[in-house]
Amino acid sequence: MPIKSFDLASLESISKILGDTVTGLTGTEITKFLSECDITDPGINSTKWKRLYDSLKRKQEIDGCANNVVAFIQHVMKPSRHYDNREWFDDTLARLNRVLSFEGLELEQTGVVKSVSKTITISEAEAKASKLKQRLLARKVHKDVLYFCKAELLVDNYFHAVFEATKSIAEKIRIKTGLTLDGSALVDEAFSFKNKVPHLALSSLQTESEQSEQKGFAKLLKGVFGTFRNTTAHVPKVTWVIDEQDALDILSTVSLIHRRLDNAIEAQKMYQGRP
Repeated sequence: MPIKSFDLASLESISKILGDTVTGLTGTEITKFLSECDITDPGINSTKWKRLYDSLKRKQEIDGCANNVVAFIQHVMKPSRHYDNREWFDDTLARLNRVLSFEGLELEQTGVVKSVSKTITISEAEAKASKLKQRLLARKVHKDVLYFCKAELLVDNYFHAVFEATKSIAEKIRIKTGLTLDGSALVDEAFSFKNKVPHLALSSLQTESEQSEQKGFAKLLKGVFGTFRNTTAHVPKVTWVIDEQDALDILSTVSLIHRRLDNAIEAQKMYQGRP
């Protein structure tokens, strides 16, 4: 199916990304990839990005569509080509997607371009191409983490992403137990043995190891609330800085917690009928 020719502004931006002086392809790579994609380099300009722009623009004009431009992008961004440079791949993917979104396209982690709803504003382009979201998806983060903080993830707002994600833990516990408490009080009521049988259990709780795991998980929950949720709720964003790596690690921990909660047993039902 023919892909509508790219706006020349989009074509220029793509060329500047792939031909960036510092982070872009080398001159030798540009020559190699253009040749492998059967795209002629007119050799009008010596600047890397201008070479790319002239070549892709000319090919698009000859074809009357952008199919070979898309094929070139997919060829350059084939994941197996960048297996030892994941950071460059992720960064370039995010930058390309900001531009491709204006053409109603998105380059996936697989290196394949797919159709998406077309972007008409810069903020929407940033949202669709969030590098943080791409990296969380690559880690296969639990869907509930993405759901509860998707608005913040889409603009790389690490501070509020962490805040919303940690809030989602308490919400899931309340949904599973019917309790209305919050924070440490909620954890104690849901997982402790103070009433002999906790509301939720990670296992049958028949052995000392299983009971230790239950107690350790409760401490983990309290630690997450105390370290991240309570902090982000009471200090200004500008005074509590969370960088990308911190956000990835925190959200991955929240993802682990969500998976364990999904598999938690309603312990009081489990104990019904037991002496």
